[in-house]
Amino acid sequence: MAHRILGISAYYHDSAAALVVDGDIVAAAQEERFTRIKHDHEFPKHAVDYCLREAGITPEEIDHVVFYDKPLQKFDRLLETYLAFAPAGLRSFMMAMPLWLKTKLHLPREIRKALDGRYQKRIAFTGHHESHAASTFFVSPYDEAAILTLDGVGEWDTATIGVGGGNKIKMLKTLHFPHSLGLLYSAVTYFCGFKVNSGEYKLMGLAPYGEPKFADLILQHLVDLREDGSLAMDMSFFNYCHGLTMTNDKFAALFGGPPRNPEEAITQREMDIAASIQKVTEEAVLRMARHARELTGCANLCMAGGVALNCVANGKLLRSKIFDDVFVTPASGDAGGALGAALFVHHQLLDRPRHPGGRDSAKGSLLGPKFSNEEIRAFLQEKNIPHAFHADEAELLGEVAREMASERVVGWFHGRMEFGPRALGARSIIGDPRSTAMQSQMNLRIKFRESFRPFAPCVLIEDVSTYFDHDRESPYMLMVADVRKDLWCDLTDEQRALMKDPDLRKRVNVPRSALPAITHVDMSARIQTVDEARHGRYYRLIREFKRQTGCGVIINTSFNIRGEPIVCTPQDAYRCFMASDMDVLVLENCILRRAEQPVQDDSERRKYIESFKLD
Repeated sequence: MAHRILGISAYYHDSAAALVVDGDIVAAAQEERFTRIKHDHEFPKHAVDYCLREAGITPEEIDHVVFYDKPLQKFDRLLETYLAFAPAGLRSFMMAMPLWLKTKLHLPREIRKALDGRYQKRIAFTGHHESHAASTFFVSPYDEAAILTLDGVGEWDTATIGVGGGNKIKMLKTLHFPHSLGLLYSAVTYFCGFKVNSGEYKLMGLAPYGEPKFADLILQHLVDLREDGSLAMDMSFFNYCHGLTMTNDKFAALFGGPPRNPEEAITQREMDIAASIQKVTEEAVLRMARHARELTGCANLCMAGGVALNCVANGKLLRSKIFDDVFVTPASGDAGGALGAALFVHHQLLDRPRHPGGRDSAKGSLLGPKFSNEEIRAFLQEKNIPHAFHADEAELLGEVAREMASERVVGWFHGRMEFGPRALGARSIIGDPRSTAMQSQMNLRIKFRESFRPFAPCVLIEDVSTYFDHDRESPYMLMVADVRKDLWCDLTDEQRALMKDPDLRKRVNVPRSALPAITHVDMSARIQTVDEARHGRYYRLIREFKRQTGCGVIINTSFNIRGEPIVCTPQDAYRCFMASDMDVLVLENCILRRAEQPVQDDSERRKYIESFKLD
């Protein structure tokens, strides 16, 4: 008889649900994709309902429900922290307590209520970092591996070193709050004017524009980084234990002025601070990894936690050869804890066997909802939306590849939605990486975000070493590698001068390689390798683009605009298409063109999409 385990993460950041049946990952999704509230932290009712629908089961048929951390231990940490800083943290304490007293301390009740009172069996709670560790090792291709988890904070732990073997994991060493590499990085994210828990990507993308001038300052004043990668922070510079901000006046004085206002222009100071904290983070990760290798003796490493999404550090770790191979789970943040918790129960607690087969079991992280051509066409016809239907896949892909080769920006919607923060070819905006204007155009016209932010390349797995200094698969866009030197451009004196201009938009538009739209200013790229077994039609699209253009690489960025989650439904995709300046929208086998849509004027277009009552 099938054994069904529902994992849940909620109330902290990126709520999610995941369903595992006999060790097989059947479904997983973040709540934000359904509610359209970015980083939605409420109980993932919609995600739970989706997982049950996908599996074709009712709440009564679930065998175990598991929550991804231990709220009583977390509450203990909060109380101890507030008492340690009292009365300084009174305002923060008063803001936090109502949610804890009403909801977080009563999770069994909340979970049963969300399941309509139809689940009456026991509810389990795993440790936060146990969930992270399980989310990476149990889906990894390895029978044995060291495990490194790094994030802001769970209950008390902020980082762990562990080891996995067969169907068991064991924690060997932990770092405790308030000392946290993740919170240090988030504090600098805040200081540079970006939003904590979502702006860390921006800080990482900004780092190559600066010089690590403040790295020694950080290591001398803010953090004592030890040889084993453990660290101790001077908390007199930080507010996050008790205040409503991450840093304080003492921190600001150290860096020569107050935090950047999010609406202000980015200055060289922010670029240099970003470069500095990135350098410190990379050094900390390398030291932790070396210590993990010494402790475990394992040849391979598994990583999870929010810091594991720092793909620049991951790339440097891989190239360091400390380990033979490194696997980073695609949903490394709190959302992935839902999946890890379910797998922890299945393997660790129930002692069910695990059979790694040389490839990870995350299924390309394509674990969310999908929509049939019939459903899509019914929506388009109901709303009288002009479109062309191509029953033949080869014909469809040929047409889409031609649009891309003509420098048109394409919204691509196919198959099951991605689980985790990255768009991996199911809900993606794609384009031609050879275009010199594509990066700034997609940032400003399509994504409505900062022009300095780089786009990721998707490359055919067989061509990865043709374009990048990388020799293995990277299916989850979690490794950064350099573009091959034979593809670099020789810059003129004028272009070299532009590369030092304070205006980041001027730097971005300097063509640095034969693939300018995906080459960052430091000649790096965040790679996603695409193979037919995982990615199916998406692989065949890139192969067709290569047949037409000779280029086995395309641009890929998430299908959303600034401030919104990645699209989930065809309705979401159409709204995003009409709200931006995308040229083409592909919904499975349907192609929609901007020029054929009923409304073109910006103000009228806004009224048009708001007139849709889309569920």
